[in-house]
Amino acid sequence: MPGTESVQIPTDDGVTLNGRWFRPDGPPRRIVLIAAAMATKARFYTPLAEWLSGQGIAALVFDYRGYGDSGDGDLRKVRNDLMRWAQDAADTLDWLLDGADGVPVTWLGHSLGGLVLPLAEHRRLASAITVASGSGYWRSNPGALRFIAPLLWKGIGPAAIRLTGYYPGAKLKLLGDLPPNVMRQWSRWCMHPDYLIGEFPELRARFAEFQTPLTSISFTDDELLSGASISTLHDLYPLRNRRMLRYAPADLGVSRIGHFGFFRAGNESIWAKTLGPLLD
Repeated sequence: MPGTESVQIPTDDGVTLNGRWFRPDGPPRRIVLIAAAMATKARFYTPLAEWLSGQGIAALVFDYRGYGDSGDGDLRKVRNDLMRWAQDAADTLDWLLDGADGVPVTWLGHSLGGLVLPLAEHRRLASAITVASGSGYWRSNPGALRFIAPLLWKGIGPAAIRLTGYYPGAKLKLLGDLPPNVMRQWSRWCMHPDYLIGEFPELRARFAEFQTPLTSISFTDDELLSGASISTLHDLYPLRNRRMLRYAPADLGVSRIGHFGFFRAGNESIWAKTLGPLLD
């Protein structure tokens, strides 16, 4: 029967991350590394990881440092920023690839987990999939979020950090809880037309040199990212290597998907339709 295993993942600066393997019954035909979204704990991806293991695919989930099972819950003590989390994802991929024993590896990045893909050793991947991943620049935000975002990034976020020592998104019902420097850096990115490239222009070349087959999956009812947001990010990749799949909920037989719904339990038919052909 498929099983799970807790693992410890080393990073380049000696910090250990906590992750969990979801293994199939028998040798895996593929390995999928699931890289989490912002303010999202690895355990959120358990339903998908369990489904993958039932398809003969091993799945690895992990928490970025200071967060979820890789932290103690006190985000006020977490000093790292988003680029450190990007390096954590890259280190996790390196660790996974070193033990893959020739099994093809696919990166599946949700939101932030898709954004940081070019910073990892993508040349050794068989394929990559991004889900609901795009630029967070506020002027590209959908609907009312476009008007709320500047207030969040320039006012609510900084004030909340000053008062609490971290960003208490769960209490504010605006995103999720985040370490202070993660929130500060994300705010800077979201206020710049070039998003993370605005702060790190050298990363444009990292996107442009991406050669791994890449598929973007996005949804028309995503409350955080518009179609323009998705396109802006993926336009950084070479055109010849990318495939863009955009679904309305009705296309997949459901009434709502949004930014997070794809990964929730009960979506086996959606995963079979969207991910199944990409992981054969």
